[in-house]
Amino acid sequence: MIQIFITGGTFDKEYNYISGELSFSKTHLPEMLKRGRCSLDTVVETIMMKDSLDMTIGDRRLIAEKMIDSPHDQIVLTHGTDTMVDTAAYLAKENALQNKTIVITGAMIPYTFGVSSDGFFNLGSALSFVQVLPPGLYISMNGRYFNWDNVQKNYNTGIFEIPTPQF
Repeated sequence: MIQIFITGGTFDKEYNYISGELSFSKTHLPEMLKRGRCSLDTVVETIMMKDSLDMTIGDRRLIAEKMIDSPHDQIVLTHGTDTMVDTAAYLAKENALQNKTIVITGAMIPYTFGVSSDGFFNLGSALSFVQVLPPGLYISMNGRYFNWDNVQKNYNTGIFEIPTPQF
């Protein structure tokens, strides 16, 4: 059984055609799993619907508590891309999570934007990686997985990558 926790982020944002803003209504995860004809046994739970830039230490603590309390050892977390590395760093401090495989993923473009969104692909990749990676904490974006402490978001290209060493 794979536990999927939802926290919002661009993944679940919707465009408001009247105000021109991106906002949250509901998660799209159940629809995505159905459209993808996902046959995995999953448990989906929405923890919050927030832009990751608005997340607090209390929000990260709640995410950690949900993961610790989950009876499942394979966990996918949907999260906003701007601070997913920060949340991963917070989760890495939790000894109770060391025997679980946790994959954090998100999207640069909302799922509701259709074929231009990377959310569908990133979710599928995360679900695959969580099944085959050893226990640990990972970030999955753009068809790749990274150790949580060896990844960065490239704001120029819109992809995640291994940081370039600084000399």
